[in-house]
Amino acid sequence: MASKLQLPADDSVTLIVSHSNLTSFSSDVRVSQQTTVEALKEKLWKKTGTSVASMRLELRDETGARVADLDRDAAPLAAYSPYDGYRLHIVDLDPSSVTSGGWLEDTSLVEKYTISDEAYDKLGTNFRKFKEKMVSKNPVSDDKQSDNQMEELCANIKVGDRCEVEPGAKRGTVKFVGKAEALGRGFWVGVQYDEPLGKHDGMVKGVRFFECPQGHGAIVRPEKVKVGDFPERDLFEDEEEEI
Repeated sequence: MASKLQLPADDSVTLIVSHSNLTSFSSDVRVSQQTTVEALKEKLWKKTGTSVASMRLELRDETGARVADLDRDAAPLAAYSPYDGYRLHIVDLDPSSVTSGGWLEDTSLVEKYTISDEAYDKLGTNFRKFKEKMVSKNPVSDDKQSDNQMEELCANIKVGDRCEVEPGAKRGTVKFVGKAEALGRGFWVGVQYDEPLGKHDGMVKGVRFFECPQGHGAIVRPEKVKVGDFPERDLFEDEEEEI
């Protein structure tokens, strides 16, 4: 009698990844327990910007209590007995790290480029001059034309559609399509991002447009939304090899 093919048991665990400097960063990742701590750090370095030399990994349980420090680079993850739902917390030990200071998350900390109206008008070409030229050619009001364009775009966007939002190719699910007087004229699209890349939970200026976890919600103009087959990303999806 021919022997049956024996498949290796799946020893992978699903862990939640968080970061000491990136408060809004959180992602689920499925990892083989045979992955070494060093290999895991290499993968996480590419995703978070924290160098391997400056990275300390902590394993935490569902309550947030620290279970172990992953302090042996050659040891497999299995040596620390992780369970599904445990948190893999990255501690960045480099005070000058690109992740420090909060500027990767808080755009208000980034110095903005400014130009005076006088200097802007002296430019050979600029958007203001282009807009004035287009208005002179087309007597239809900009507001009316823009509303019509947005309405046409919204006709192809439905609640429940998977989508990708620019800038940043952020993926999520459409939760609202329509006008929102509280936000301004025209049409808007409400999106629940897969990751906490939004600004709210679907409520803006005291108006509930949809419901989603805090930090996952965003309401954007329809031209920024592309609907289609956009499955939720895995933390390591752009890597060819598995870990």
